[in-house]
Amino acid sequence: MVKHWRVDREEKYEIVEKWFLKDLEMIDGKEADTDNPYFDMHFHKVYRIEAYSCASKYTFARTLTKLNAMYLKKDFKIVNFDDTYLNDDSIWSSSNRDFLVVMRVCFYASNLLCLSLCRFS
Repeated sequence: MVKHWRVDREEKYEIVEKWFLKDLEMIDGKEADTDNPYFDMHFHKVYRIEAYSCASKYTFARTLTKLNAMYLKKDFKIVNFDDTYLNDDSIWSSSNRDFLVVMRVCFYASNLLCLSLCRFS
């Protein structure tokens, strides 16, 4: 865990605590249905963490999952996260695919507009 602060125009970082992925037992996203940046990391002790945003919370969980799959292949639980955003193969998960998301929303909106303007006999 890193503590961050600014002194004038200079940014400072200090490592406050370190954890090992091999000791991680579970990540609890708290509420999968709301835009909530808080989550718990369960080691031998439970740590309550606040991410910068809900998106960064999901990015962190995806990163831990990938690191675990690459190096440890350990079974740890990820609970109270929306699987749609947690899976990397989902169109909604990556910020690199924002354009595709916007395109899809615009497509549906234009279809709804066309349907609402059409006359049915």
